[in-house]
This record gives sequence, structure tokens and C-alpha cells, in this order.
Amino acid sequence: MSIKVRKTIRHLEETHLENGREVDPVHRVAFVGIVIENPYGSGYVEDLVTLADEVGEQIGELVGPACVELLGTEVEAFGKVALVGVAGEVEHGSALIHNLRFGNVFRNAAGGTELLPAAEKVGLPGAPIDVPLKHKTDSKTRSHHQTVTLQVPGAPLPGEILVGCVAASAGRPLARLAVFGAETAGQ
Repeated sequence: MSIKVRKTIRHLEETHLENGREVDPVHRVAFVGIVIENPYGSGYVEDLVTLADEVGEQIGELVGPACVELLGTEVEAFGKVALVGVAGEVEHGSALIHNLRFGNVFRNAAGGTELLPAAEKVGLPGAPIDVPLKHKTDSKTRSHHQTVTLQVPGAPLPGEILVGCVAASAGRPLARLAVFGAETAGQ
């Protein structure tokens, strides 16, 4: 099966100042997404895995390497997202992004080893969705726990799914929390 892409979205955000302080180096976040016709249609589908296995790598190739390229520097944190149009169900988006054939393309392009944190939901066109990011090789690195809010005006339409990848060049701007477990050390 070949997926039907209506739209490709590429977004790059650079943060130079945070709370009046310079961010050095500049914090970069890239998002690449595609709006596709929902391959599951609008009804209940019992077997979601077979189709996800069939199109997962194709979808991953369209968004994963492009996200890394758009970031333009080494990826330190990453995440993935599926926003399903209201004629579908959240499980349709989940099947597409919680599939190693999709995830491995992005993970390999980013040089990551950790599982990709994800967000998926059903929403109206233009609905916001919050995508969690974590460090690509150590999910316990607190400085890299961050959330990016995405919105694509006019997408997804009821019979579509927005699928994408998000990459960041660093942890949160001006991150300064203690390392994981520090609050219980010595107890």
C-alpha cells in the first residue's frame, strides 16, 4: 500500500533568549510532519499491525531523516506525534507511530538508542498537541525532558492523520535541575 500525502510541514524554532538570559548555544527544535489520508479509513479495524508494518518505514523515511536534516546540528532529544482526524480513532495514529519500522528510521537518523516518547490523540483541524521529548540515549537525563506544542492550521481533516517527528539540539534552555536521583542520594 502506498500512503497518500496531502501536506508536508517543516518547522524550525530557535530560542536565543530565555527569561532575559542569553541561550548559548542557541536552542533549536525541528518538526517535520506529513498529513496523510487515514489508511485505516473511518471504521473500526481489528488488525492494525499488518498495515502499520506495511507503511511504517515509508512514513518514517518521509519525516525522520528530514527532521534531523532540518535541525541542522546533532540531535540530543527527540519525540514523535500522531494527530488523528475526527473520523478516525486514536488507535489508528498509535499503530503508525508505535511501530519499530517507523521509529527505527528516526532513531537511526538521530543516532538515538532510547524509545521515542510520543503523543497521540484525535483532534479537529488545527488542534494543538503537546509532544514530549527525552534525551536520545538516556531517558533519565532530566535536562532533556521537555514538551513542544504543535499546531498545523487546517490539519488533520476528518479522514486524515498528521504524523511527525520532533528533534531538539539540547535540553531545555537554561536547564539547571539536579541529576536524576540526586534528591534521594545518601538516604
